[in-house]
Amino acid sequence: MSTHELYTTPVQDETWTVPLSGDSRFTWEYDDGREKLLGLYQKGKDKQWDAVKRIDWSLEVDQADPLGLPDAANMLFGTSYWEKMSVKERGRLKLHSASWQFSQFMHGEQGAMITGARIVETVPDLDAKFYSATQTMDEARHVELFTKFLQDKLELVYPINDNLQSLLNDTLRDNRWDMPYLGMQVLIEGLALAAFGLVRDMTTVELPKQMLTYVMQDEARHVAFGRLALRDFYRDITDAERREREEFVIEGCYRMRDRFQALEVWENFGIPKADAIELVKNSEYMRMFQSLLFSRIVPCVKDIGLWSERIQAAYDDMGVLDFSKQDLEILMRQDEEHADAMDARRFAAEEAERRAEVDEVISRAAD
Repeated sequence: MSTHELYTTPVQDETWTVPLSGDSRFTWEYDDGREKLLGLYQKGKDKQWDAVKRIDWSLEVDQADPLGLPDAANMLFGTSYWEKMSVKERGRLKLHSASWQFSQFMHGEQGAMITGARIVETVPDLDAKFYSATQTMDEARHVELFTKFLQDKLELVYPINDNLQSLLNDTLRDNRWDMPYLGMQVLIEGLALAAFGLVRDMTTVELPKQMLTYVMQDEARHVAFGRLALRDFYRDITDAERREREEFVIEGCYRMRDRFQALEVWENFGIPKADAIELVKNSEYMRMFQSLLFSRIVPCVKDIGLWSERIQAAYDDMGVLDFSKQDLEILMRQDEEHADAMDARRFAAEEAERRAEVDEVISRAAD
C-alpha cells in the first residue's frame, strides 16, 4: 500500500526539493585521522544491524493503545474534551498521537540520512567522511523500521511538521560545511535522542521499546560524532562566526520546542488551534516533556564551545539551563547498555524456549 493512502491529510506526490549550495570536497590525505573519530567509525561498522532480523515484528500492537502510556500522558487528560470522549474516541486519540510522534521520527530520520550523505560530500576530513558514511546507513535503517511500524502496525501516517521541515531546510541549504553538523547532529538528533529515550522508558509495549532501544544505540554515536568534529572546528572561528552559529542554535531550539505541540493532532479532533496552544501551555505533562527534550542538546552545545551569555539566557528562558550540568558520556553509555541488556534478555528467553522444546521432544521419545 502506498504511504500516500495512509496520510491524515494529503501530501504532494512529487518530492520535496531543497536547493543545495556549497562545495563537494575531496581530500588526498588517506592516512592521517583523529584517533577518537576513527574509533567511532570502527564502532559504527561493528554495530551495523538488520532491522528486519533484529526487531521482532511478530509482536502485536493494539491500535487503540499503541504505546501503553498512562492516560495522564495525554495533553487532553483531565480536560472537558477528555471527559466528553468515549472509550473508542480516546483509543483513536492515542492512535493519532502515536502516529504523529513516530511520523516525525520517520521524517526526521530521512532528513538525517540525507544530511549524513551531505556531510560525506562537504566535510574536508577523511575520518569524518568515513564516519558519515556509516551514519547514512544507520539512518536508512531507522527510516526503514519507523516506516514499517507506521504502515504495518498503526496504518496511519502524519505529514512532516512545519517546524521540523523548516529546520531541515535551513540545515541543508547552508553552504558552510559545519552547519549540517550543527543543525542535524546537535539539534535534530539531540532532541530526537531525548524523545526516543522518554518514550522508550515510558512505553509498556514491547515492539516500540525494542525499536527505540536499538535506534538509540546508533544515535548515541551520531551525537558523539557531531561533538568531536565541531569541538575542534569551533575553537578557531571568529567572534562573528560564533555569533552566527549561536543565533542558529537559539532559533532552532525554539522551533524544536514548538515542534512537539502536535497541533495537527488536536485540530483533527476538532479542537481550535488557540485552545490547543493553551492546553499545551497548561499541561503539566507537556511542560515536563518539552523540557526533558533538551536534556541532550544543552550539554552538547556547551561541550562544543557555543556557550555565550546569549545562549545561556535563551536556555534559561526555556527553563532548560540546568541540563548543562548533565554528563553526556554517562547518558550515551547508558543508551549502549540499554541495548545490550535488551539483547541479553531476548536471547536468554529464546534459549529457554529452545531448551523447553528440546526437553519436550526428549520426554515424548522416552514415553
